[in-house]
Amino acid sequence: MSMDMTFLGTGSAYPSPQRGASALVLRTQGECWLFDCGEGTQTQLMKSQLRAGRITKVFISHLHGDHLFGLPGLLCTVSLNTNPEQQNLNCVDIYGPRGLRHFLRVTLGLTGSQLLFPYAVHELEPTTDQSPEEGQLSLEMTVECGPLHPQEQQGRTISLDVSSDCYLLFEDKKFVVKAFRLFHRIPSFGFCIQEHDRAGRLKTEILKELGLKPGPLYGRLKAGEPVTLESGRVVLPGEVLEEAIPGRKVCILGDCSSVLGEGPLRLCNGADVLVHEATLGDEHREKAVDHGHSTPKMAAAVALACCAQRLVLYHFSQRYKPCSLQKEGEEDDVSELKRQADDALQDSGVEVTLAEDFLTLPIPLRRPR
Repeated sequence: MSMDMTFLGTGSAYPSPQRGASALVLRTQGECWLFDCGEGTQTQLMKSQLRAGRITKVFISHLHGDHLFGLPGLLCTVSLNTNPEQQNLNCVDIYGPRGLRHFLRVTLGLTGSQLLFPYAVHELEPTTDQSPEEGQLSLEMTVECGPLHPQEQQGRTISLDVSSDCYLLFEDKKFVVKAFRLFHRIPSFGFCIQEHDRAGRLKTEILKELGLKPGPLYGRLKAGEPVTLESGRVVLPGEVLEEAIPGRKVCILGDCSSVLGEGPLRLCNGADVLVHEATLGDEHREKAVDHGHSTPKMAAAVALACCAQRLVLYHFSQRYKPCSLQKEGEEDDVSELKRQADDALQDSGVEVTLAEDFLTLPIPLRRPR
């Protein structure tokens, strides 16, 4: 099963001619999940090889505009390209902090926007230690948010599971997705996408020796069920299956100056890819922290604590131009951010990647244990 992520916007604060505002898409088997949706995301989607209509889930890390302002427009554009005669349209599930439901209801309601597909907003209940006191004030206005939008289905309110120090968003046959707390100027979250282990390949030579031909019994063994032969012998899956293929793990962090608690580090342990912001260089650490952001060295420390295999830096200040536009000797060289992370990760084996708009990063299958 192929999996990759495409960065649609890698800049902070606002979209510019050089960098779009925060947005990336995780794609697997034709299904697309969008993480953050800054202003201009739908334009970035049109420039990419991705199709907005394939987005089935949206994850908003926090409610700052450079991660959110593009969402109402994107939903409307997807609706315009939806066939009104199509039956049983899938619901788009949207996950984000408390206040996201209120934002969408007011925005879509005041603009008279009509969507042709159903959507549901699932809100994460923040804790009081996720931001400075002033960062909690805006949430007090979001308790009452009026009636459902005509296309809105009832969503859930998801509270922190104290025992695991994370939020269970959903689990299906392929993935389990959880969120965890970050410290920022307003409540912010990270997301962990864990793929379930996949059954190993069938040992067809052994199956042939046993007289089993390709068909439903192969499927039962692949699904982990024992099969009884005509002779009465019971064939166990472990006899005819190669080692299981471990599931991949992708962790995407929103804006933060720190990760809260030990739970997120355990949750992200061994991540194939850890996506972490690096808004400013290490020489601007004090300014970064004052604004609730991180530097490359800070991101590297999280990658080391999680034993991640690859660290991807993104959410750069607009002062850092993409490498292709950087002139030799020019200040604020974005390549310096990678060097700073590499220095902090020296001899650790963690690979560092600088995200650029429209970069597509394949996430290969893991080897059997």
